[in-house]
Amino acid sequence: MNKKRLIKILKTILPLLLGVFFILYSIKSATPEERETLWQNITKANPFWISFSLFLGILSHLSRAYRWKYLIHPLGYKVKFYNRFMAVMAGYLANLGIPRSGEVLRGASIASYEKVPFEKIFGTIISERVADLLMLLLIISLTLVFQYDQLLYFFEENNINPILSILLLIGVVVAGFWVLKFIRNSTSSRFKKIREFLNGILEGMVSILKMKNSAAFIFHTVFIWVMYIAMFYVVKYAVPGTEALSLSSILVAFIVGSFAISLTNGGIGVYPIAVGAILMVFGIHQQDGEAFGWIVWGTQTSLNLILGGLSLIFLPILNKTN
Repeated sequence: MNKKRLIKILKTILPLLLGVFFILYSIKSATPEERETLWQNITKANPFWISFSLFLGILSHLSRAYRWKYLIHPLGYKVKFYNRFMAVMAGYLANLGIPRSGEVLRGASIASYEKVPFEKIFGTIISERVADLLMLLLIISLTLVFQYDQLLYFFEENNINPILSILLLIGVVVAGFWVLKFIRNSTSSRFKKIREFLNGILEGMVSILKMKNSAAFIFHTVFIWVMYIAMFYVVKYAVPGTEALSLSSILVAFIVGSFAISLTNGGIGVYPIAVGAILMVFGIHQQDGEAFGWIVWGTQTSLNLILGGLSLIFLPILNKTN
């Protein structure tokens, strides 16, 4: 087995093993009474609010698929809505197996079935991610205004430096643009194919600057994140002991969950523990908080598994001619 293949396998397996470790650690460290309480909180959760949370999650996915057209149209292509939606859901499913692979699968699906150059469609996905990052930064900023002490306490307790993480992300983006500019300006024949590929990505990225319906794009961007928060928020009514949580405390838990979900494949193992830990800061019992986290994570992951799996089945069926 060559080195590159080994690294690729480790990148897939290690996050999964980390998630399994956290699950086993959480179970083993709890007393039998605590495990029983956690299980009862999950099984006795109100199904109406869980269903409502799933509905809000579906709305966010539909809005994301619809928003995508505003970035694709300036490139001169029209992509069917059902293909955009299924590509989005297939991407979410792929991310549960291999982190960040979903963006590639999403772009490849549209490139295969709608005959849009992969590099251009991939550029629009990057632009989407930039817009989503700005929304997350806005939510973090607003939350810091109302819950600065609690959020800072959690980050310090878990040795998380969100400012450093954001600066590193910005640094990566700046370095990427610098490398892109260097290759584009190079006259070397070695970079010809790479230059053509990167030019296509850049064209897809700048499509965000050529949109005719920028107001609609902004509306859907805000709507997507409002639905993310709402599907998280309504679960408090499903779990006994979390009904009294305020919106500001829910926002803190939402942000912590957003960071935790990137540590393992789809946040497996880590997400419920992190959410439960931060909710304890607001006076919620650990078992209630972890039940909240498990329900949010479990329902949305199940949604991605079902819709993502169906999308992989129906994409080739509905695009037989392609």
